[in-house]
Amino acid sequence: MTSSRPRSRLHLLAAAALLAGLAFPAAAQPLPAKWQAVAGTSALQPQRLTPRLPADAPSDDGATVRITDAARVITGGDDVIDIMEALGLGDRVFAAPERSVTEAGRKAKQHFLFNRTTGAEGILSLGGTLFIGNSLRRHGKLASTLRSTGMPAVVIDDVQPVPQKLRKVAAVFGLQAQGEALAQTLQTQLDAASAVGKSLPRPPRVLHVSATGGGGKPTVGGRDTAAAQLIRLAGGVNVGDAAQAADYTALSNEGVVAAAPEIVLLSRNDLELLGGEAGLWRSYPTLRQTPAGQANRVWVMPDNQLKVLGTASGAGAIALAQAFRALSTAK
Repeated sequence: MTSSRPRSRLHLLAAAALLAGLAFPAAAQPLPAKWQAVAGTSALQPQRLTPRLPADAPSDDGATVRITDAARVITGGDDVIDIMEALGLGDRVFAAPERSVTEAGRKAKQHFLFNRTTGAEGILSLGGTLFIGNSLRRHGKLASTLRSTGMPAVVIDDVQPVPQKLRKVAAVFGLQAQGEALAQTLQTQLDAASAVGKSLPRPPRVLHVSATGGGGKPTVGGRDTAAAQLIRLAGGVNVGDAAQAADYTALSNEGVVAAAPEIVLLSRNDLELLGGEAGLWRSYPTLRQTPAGQANRVWVMPDNQLKVLGTASGAGAIALAQAFRALSTAK
């Protein structure tokens, strides 16, 4: 997630206030005392669009793919689904990974376990008309194999600026103009969040924890996770970067203490999967010894704003940056 197009700080701070709406709305379920819900209100209005096919879509593995039928889309991740929803194409999500957090992903007719061992035979058996992967590492070879069988397959790598991903997903459906408009609105939000983050007196140390990142085992977010990119853009330090892991990784009890986070950050769904407050402290027993644990400073964000690099990333980044700023002025 990157910020570009420099603007005046006053303009961006004003945009942040306008675009983010209420940074701290009431959570769906009450949080423990001193815990904080952090969420933004997106300025992106969902569209009701129809694909303009055929379309020639660039894939991040170097191929150009002719798309003629997008009635049953097999998706590789929630970021792609999120963008499809913003374009009004959520009803075309036919198959999605297990534990999807997007509405269209949860409502997909078929769900599957998606990992590096997922084969072309399994994808073909789903009966989709189009495959959109979201990782060159996991889906690059798979997409090539699918195309060799005649199934259109595009990969839009998740490790790239979100507005660029939005443009590429829109291009798959022949909706370049609409994708560009949404991408520009999202870029404005990201620029606004970056401006707030750069105005902080110092970057807070943040530990993002997850119940699902390591095959169901508690983990912390590494440098390439959506949460890590959000934290950095909003002006914080993702302490999981020091674990030298790109994705989610386990961190020892000693490592948690050494990381010395000032804030523990997790998603609403991860909090539920961990078993609530008691489950969090049980899964990370030495968190209590850190500055965040001693202050009971745990922040909870919506999954689509924290763990998905999609259209809600701008709203999430602004809300998190504003929360960082509020914390810095309270100390």
